[in-house]
Amino acid sequence: MRTIYNILFILCFWVASPYYFWRLRRRPTDWTTGFGQRFASYDPSIKQALTNRQIIWIHAVSVGEAALCTQLIQALEPCVPNAKIVVSCTTTTGMAEYRRKLPSRITKIYYPLDRRKYVRRALATVNPVAIILLEAEIWPNFLWRAESLRIPVFLANARLSDRSFPRYKRFGWLFRPLFASLAGVSCQSEEDALRLREVGCRPERVHVVGNLKFDSSALTERRDLDARAMLRQVGVPDDAPVLVAGSTHDGEELLLADIASRLRQKFPKLFLILVPRHFERCGDLGQKLKAKGVRFMFRSAVFADTQLEPGAVDCLLVNTTGELKFFYEPASVVFVGKSLTAIGGQNPIEPAALGKPVVFGPHMENFKEISRLLAAKKAAVQVKNAAQLERVLGELLEQPAVRAELGRHALEVVAENQGAVQRTVTMILPELARRDMYLAGED
Repeated sequence: MRTIYNILFILCFWVASPYYFWRLRRRPTDWTTGFGQRFASYDPSIKQALTNRQIIWIHAVSVGEAALCTQLIQALEPCVPNAKIVVSCTTTTGMAEYRRKLPSRITKIYYPLDRRKYVRRALATVNPVAIILLEAEIWPNFLWRAESLRIPVFLANARLSDRSFPRYKRFGWLFRPLFASLAGVSCQSEEDALRLREVGCRPERVHVVGNLKFDSSALTERRDLDARAMLRQVGVPDDAPVLVAGSTHDGEELLLADIASRLRQKFPKLFLILVPRHFERCGDLGQKLKAKGVRFMFRSAVFADTQLEPGAVDCLLVNTTGELKFFYEPASVVFVGKSLTAIGGQNPIEPAALGKPVVFGPHMENFKEISRLLAAKKAAVQVKNAAQLERVLGELLEQPAVRAELGRHALEVVAENQGAVQRTVTMILPELARRDMYLAGED
């Protein structure tokens, strides 16, 4: 089985590598720094920082999971004061988030490609006493090697989507032993717990703790951007209604631009902020917006001395990363992307935690329980199509009292569902104690 997997992995890697490198090169973020880490090649400074330390390795894939990492570290560090935390990610945007949010004492590396020799070298260098994987990031060689070294691996904020669940079941011969090897799994809902047990997790090791994203949603970090001040710079008055479309996918931006154009007949000051999920699309998207006659400005073109006349632009196209949460602050209404023209949905908790009226489309599969909860508690509105989206946005812009009620309910839902981070830490600590790690408050 392992031989078959490794042969297939190498074949798939060589077939997919041109596309992989093409995507890396398209990203404005620096992809060259630390690139060798993907092949478990580390600088001497990293090796020195990890020598003779009790290491806890936390892995997150990209930006969203990296934000969860910071919350988990804040809760975990006081309990294991002698431990050193190492965080890893897969994407350059995730690494940028780490560098922006985490202090220098946290070592930041890229996750190794799941080839046997890279995994062996990475685990030998880091030599962790425990590994925490955020969400369902299952790579066979990594888990096989961790198991052979008797390193406990935890899966935190786990969920199995409607797409991934059948795949794990179909390839149960490969994944069931991997899931069974996990030392602990904290998941988001009872449905996720049931699915995780079905794919092989030991029932006694599965814990329903809620969604960590409720804990990471509050805007408590240092504000690197005053979005309201930026809007004033581009000529948007404080009394202008602002529609923010966050984490949008292909097709949604142009659709929102058309809707905003029609809504301006009734709300002439309406300003649109578009924040694509993949900011490397902004160049092509800018050309399409220009062809449609949309008066827009790139966020990267707004400098300290920028000052436009009121009405000079109708739209801000955000071609930077890590700033979406700041742009939610001045929003009158928020549309959550990847829910109308794409499948899966993006995180609705961040705008909900700011008390904003939230609207999303029919495709919220990746946030199924959260979207159901928000809609059921009248804390968000789910629409079926673009026509209904336009109607709902118009109604919300016209009725401040309804917007305020939605925002109030959203804050209540977020407050009621916090605490998952601490419950996850509580799940992990007993295993660390068994491995003779010093825990705060113990002799």
